[in-house]
Amino acid sequence: MREQLIASLHRALDATHPTRLTARHLPEQPPSFIVSVGKAALTMLEAALERFPHTPYIAVPKAEGRPKGAHPGGVVLPAGHPVPDGRSLEAAQRVLEAVGRLGPEELLLVLVSGGGSALLCAPWGVDLATKQALTQALLRCGADIQEINAVRKHLSRIKGGRLAAATQARVLALYLSDVPGDDLSTIASGPTVPDRSTFAEALAVLDRYGLEFPQVRAHLRRGLAGEIPESPKPGDPLFQRVENRLVGGNMALLEAARTYWQGLGLPAVILSDRFQGEAQALARFHAALVESIRAHHQPFAPPVVLLSGGEASVRVRGAGRGGRNQEFLGWLGYYLGERGVWALAADSDGIDGNTEVAGALLAPDTWARSQRLGLDLKAHLEQNDTHAFFRALGDLLITGETQSNLNDFRALVVGQGLDIF
Repeated sequence: MREQLIASLHRALDATHPTRLTARHLPEQPPSFIVSVGKAALTMLEAALERFPHTPYIAVPKAEGRPKGAHPGGVVLPAGHPVPDGRSLEAAQRVLEAVGRLGPEELLLVLVSGGGSALLCAPWGVDLATKQALTQALLRCGADIQEINAVRKHLSRIKGGRLAAATQARVLALYLSDVPGDDLSTIASGPTVPDRSTFAEALAVLDRYGLEFPQVRAHLRRGLAGEIPESPKPGDPLFQRVENRLVGGNMALLEAARTYWQGLGLPAVILSDRFQGEAQALARFHAALVESIRAHHQPFAPPVVLLSGGEASVRVRGAGRGGRNQEFLGWLGYYLGERGVWALAADSDGIDGNTEVAGALLAPDTWARSQRLGLDLKAHLEQNDTHAFFRALGDLLITGETQSNLNDFRALVVGQGLDIF
């Protein structure tokens, strides 16, 4: 079952490869310029370069690399993630200068995937150091992606539709979604998408989580007072020359996994691609569902594979290492105890939290093995140190960076009693 769980993730990633998803939506007209940004920047760009091999481009990925079809007219500018750095500033400035040179008769192709918020950073009203500290604070406090981006959009010259406003060209933007619900304005902070969030909402996020940041608050209050302009909103005439299109998201990943499990003869159901909230609460829900299936055959009869996605959050209280998927599995193991289950949880980009792993695996005997090794799961959870727990068990999942980003992937195989198939 361990091998099948891992295979289900890899099959799903293969079926939803960004190059394949992007190729289906490319325009007939050759663009004058291509901007590709995000964790899937290079793989999305490869599809465009296969169709338009001579078009100049700027790619801003997280990792070093060259896309297939690279040519002297293109440049790759790796930048910082999840916290922006000096390279993020340089990349944003290069992009803004390039698109600013395009005329109204030209076509700009923009390829966007998750991670772009940090990779393209053009601070507005604050300095880089402040934006870095704010990004770290937002990531640690448990704010969800919509809250984080409401703040980031109002501190940027490129996010929240401002990239589209920076060019006179017609714009076709293709988005690969890493957010629950596939809201294009949230993916990479929607650089070409109308922004519904406001200065007031951004300020409310800081209040909600007790984040001070005087320089940030001063800038947001200026916006609230009308002293500086809001981000472009729905109905703004500039979007008459912009087309934003979704090319793939978490549901496609889960559907591919469902096909894999059904091919093995196991019923598989997709619970949702939109789960959000604390990893602990999400694990408690999944544990209760597992117990209901075992005890009452409700809402599904065993055996069944439960698939879910979305994006959990973690309120960091300890000094350990981990990520939302390792945290989810740790709490799932804690709530199920000796009545464990086969499960896998991973980030589809291959990097979970502040670790080098995609996620981890849980087994029916995880609790028993941890007891034999003298591991205290609750203590690891309290320190946000699930990485050390799963490492000691040999249950970390390492894929390397996938150059995709379709949010989280969870698979639980539920039978009756101890789920040993």
